[in-house]
Amino acid sequence: MSIRTIGGLVIGLALLVAIGLAFMPQPVPADLATVSRGALAVTVDEEGQTRVRDVYTVSAPVGGRVLRIRAEVGDPVTQGETVVATIQPTDPSFLDARSLGQAEAQVKAAEAARTLAAADVERARAELDFAQSEYRRAQRLAGKGTISQSTLDKARLDMRTRAAALDEARAALSMRDFELENARALLIQPGEASDTTPPEGGTLGCCVPVRAPITGRVLRVMQESEAIVQPGAPLIEVGNADDLEIVVDLLSEDAVRVTEGDRVVIEDWGGPHDLNGIVRRVEPFGFTKVSALGIEEQRVNVIIDFEDAPEKWAELGHGYRLDTRIFVWEAEDVLKLPVSALFRDQGRWAVFRVVDEEAVLTPVEIGRRNALEAEILSGLEEAASVVIHPSDRVVDGVGIEARGLR
Repeated sequence: MSIRTIGGLVIGLALLVAIGLAFMPQPVPADLATVSRGALAVTVDEEGQTRVRDVYTVSAPVGGRVLRIRAEVGDPVTQGETVVATIQPTDPSFLDARSLGQAEAQVKAAEAARTLAAADVERARAELDFAQSEYRRAQRLAGKGTISQSTLDKARLDMRTRAAALDEARAALSMRDFELENARALLIQPGEASDTTPPEGGTLGCCVPVRAPITGRVLRVMQESEAIVQPGAPLIEVGNADDLEIVVDLLSEDAVRVTEGDRVVIEDWGGPHDLNGIVRRVEPFGFTKVSALGIEEQRVNVIIDFEDAPEKWAELGHGYRLDTRIFVWEAEDVLKLPVSALFRDQGRWAVFRVVDEEAVLTPVEIGRRNALEAEILSGLEEAASVVIHPSDRVVDGVGIEARGLR
């Protein structure tokens, strides 16, 4: 056999070997994880905010002109002592031509009636003076025996009657004075009323002082500038800033998993360490809230109390933002694996278990899970290796080349 023939055979054999190697199945590189036992916790994570447990909204007890509120947010107030607002009577309204003419006519009529009442007082006083003179004269004559006792009694009666008539005339004059004042008051135009601004550090009798209902601090001022308010209009909010709670609005499907007494970890609130809390109440009613994406969501408020001493969260105030992690379930010894290894196969959960460097499709039953790990109830044992983030190249029976183990 010639050298050329032998060379051709060698080259052909090499090509066949190369083609065979090219079509041989190659192992798929994949990341692996190990099924292990350890602690597992299921949490509901949501942003919340602090609020004063009991917020008091101070409203206007009467309608009128509320003076500018000088209190600022954070100012201390004392129950029943600190005046948080002062309300004055409103200014009179403007009079039109007809009302002005009627008011002026009423003033003139009241002046005439007063003049008549004053004349009646003078007449009654003159008659009383005459009756008193007659009574004194009758006393002297009766002492001399010149007139009878009945004449003296008649003079006394006449004097008393004239005195009563004078009192009646004076009362009528006082009534006419008040009528005149009332008629003149109808002529008062806006801006002509007397200045009722209370002096520094005090209030006037014409004003209604509104005092703080509790001892605490000012949380919000709703009506800072001077304005006309109606009865019941909110003016200011006060509360005890040292008595805080946390309110978290959860999706209703998350809220049903939360129960009173669940442990809470408070994170990202600005302090150096996480805080501890406990769920005090899951409110029994929900409300609709539109998300940032414009989607209507049904939300439920969950109320959380601090468990740490107040000194640890003293920097927090009303309306501060923080993150909460509510532990709805936790266990110390659980068979678990990363949720990234799980996928759905024919309506059930499954993983690719690695056996002798080959992928084996393995159905599993899972229990509780969180965003990172899931509890394994059956299908796997401890220390088994599984493929995480399996690609479409990973199928049952394919070779696996481990890139790393987690």
